[in-house]
Amino acid sequence: MQAASPFWDPGRHADRRPFLVGRGAVTDAVRAHLRAEGFLEVETACLQVSPGNEAHLHAFRTPLAAADGRTREMYLHTSPEFACKKLLAAGETRIFTLARVFRNRERGPLHHPEFTMLEWYRAGAPWEALWADCAALLAAAADAVGARAFSWRGATCDPRAEPEILTLAQAFARHAGIDLLATLDARGAGDREALAAQARAAGIRVAADDGWSDVFSKVLVARIEPHLGIGRPTILCAYPACEAALARASARDPRVSERFELYACGVELANGFGELTDPAEQRRRFGLEMDEKARVWGERYPLDEDFLAALARMPEAAGCALGFDRLCVLATGARRIEDVLWAPVADPFDDAEREAS
Repeated sequence: MQAASPFWDPGRHADRRPFLVGRGAVTDAVRAHLRAEGFLEVETACLQVSPGNEAHLHAFRTPLAAADGRTREMYLHTSPEFACKKLLAAGETRIFTLARVFRNRERGPLHHPEFTMLEWYRAGAPWEALWADCAALLAAAADAVGARAFSWRGATCDPRAEPEILTLAQAFARHAGIDLLATLDARGAGDREALAAQARAAGIRVAADDGWSDVFSKVLVARIEPHLGIGRPTILCAYPACEAALARASARDPRVSERFELYACGVELANGFGELTDPAEQRRRFGLEMDEKARVWGERYPLDEDFLAALARMPEAAGCALGFDRLCVLATGARRIEDVLWAPVADPFDDAEREAS
């Protein structure tokens, strides 16, 4: 198979340039909107002692060397979240960052090992305030490039329409015929057998070594996500507590959490929380996540003790992380994430095959 042209090939660059110009317009619009809302733009370090402690996120490692030859293993962050929360503990109240973040084992039409994440935080605000932020940012991105609609692989969405608000329990019942809450105990821990039985009845293949979270993810990807953000955006909210390691529990139902995701055209764009501020509970949850990572992937990441210390001083807050490149893909009508990256990371494995797909 003939190798794909590099991104700097003049012909390929000419094809991509309209999307890249559109990215610039979206960047300007997002910054202008958040600044008008009273947010301060901040910058955080990419190099951290911990890349994050979610079981299925994979980081890049690198040794940090001192002048005397000592070394310590460090990581490129998978999100600026820990650093942003430290800034909230320091006294900032409304902040945002357009951060370059890094995730290993991720590459595809909507995934890239290095990408841009828009994160913003509101101290003292309820998590529902972020829903309005998400709607406003979708509209701002569309206005910036003159897009009447977002589209992705045959699905369309009006980015200026009021989002549908849908709980996970409603979505599982509507699209898969599954009673999700019946598979959770009083604290939101999942009953694997209860969910697996309902999933099999819904036609979902369940492997013998699938845990509750594995089955949950299979149903979400196969039966739920294709229906989200069609026609208008969807806010998918009230995630099971066991699927929200950094979010506080719902005051209405401790089985679920103050976590939501934003979808447009079936594409997940953002992930937001009413933030957990209990360091002891956060440590416990991180331990469970790292136990699962060790079980599935055979490795663990260290805890950021500085983050846990800051969490004790952090005010009540709501925060959201949005995949900025994905937003640019939908707004500009691009076909893949590389179309909206000025200089994509080279793929040394199967670049020709991937580009042809």
